[in-house]
Amino acid sequence: MIRWGCMHRFLLHNGDIRDTAEKLVSPGQVGLLNGWGVFSTLRVKDGVLFAWERHYARMKKDAERMRIPFPGDADDFRAALLELVRANHADDSTLRVVVVRNKGGAFEGQGIDRPYDLIAFTKDLAQWGDGVRLAVKRRARLSGSDFSGTKILSWSMNLAWLEEAQSGGMDEMLLLDDRGYVSECTSANVFIVEGDRVWTPPLSCGCLPGVTRAVILEELRVPGTHIGERDLTLQELSAADDVFITSSTRDLLPVKEVDGMPMRQNGRVRGRLQEAFTAYVESYVSQRRTGDSLPQQAV
Repeated sequence: MIRWGCMHRFLLHNGDIRDTAEKLVSPGQVGLLNGWGVFSTLRVKDGVLFAWERHYARMKKDAERMRIPFPGDADDFRAALLELVRANHADDSTLRVVVVRNKGGAFEGQGIDRPYDLIAFTKDLAQWGDGVRLAVKRRARLSGSDFSGTKILSWSMNLAWLEEAQSGGMDEMLLLDDRGYVSECTSANVFIVEGDRVWTPPLSCGCLPGVTRAVILEELRVPGTHIGERDLTLQELSAADDVFITSSTRDLLPVKEVDGMPMRQNGRVRGRLQEAFTAYVESYVSQRRTGDSLPQQAV
């Protein structure tokens, strides 16, 4: 069973560190009533926001797509989040950051001056266990939508599907797109291993471009292993040598079963990928802590 934990005592609200018990938001903020905002979930390791540049770039891109005002200075944004990390003594934690649109729409409240609110909080790392069991939800992602792959506050469908899976004794929900192809989980990307080849669904299936997914595809180089994208079916998951999911707080987590069918867990290639990913994270954190320049990252 997954252990989630609660948010820590302090949160960030528009540059100020405030107590989570304070009443800080208004129903007149249109983004809160309409899910009109973007967010990201980051791994804080040794006081460093892992892959911050990627998270910021994805949030900014999604905000532009959704017509949401967004902070323009990535360094100032990062500095404010690090103040929150220090306030909560959360050097190893999960950080959730949200940018909420405040004005516009049909039901804008009075006295709303700011174009957006920036809210962030931290919590303990979730305990994911040694693997996950996935239920299956068909036609859950629309591959051709203008907004497919955006990480927005309208997240309640994902939470409902997650609860549905867990109420049936599973851990997560595997979402298929409108064509029947594997897309993603409610908060994780999916990979399979076939021999020395590793595949993940393309963004055209409506999945979120996860940061861990991007690092695996764009940054990791494991000798003798090919990593790429292609459409995947449930039958291909069943026939694969290994299946795993990824997210910013899960790393590479093996899948034990899908829709009641046990998955093979060869683990050889996944283990090599996990070692390479861990080394990449350690190098990133070390460079951030020492102030060395980071390698240019694709976004």
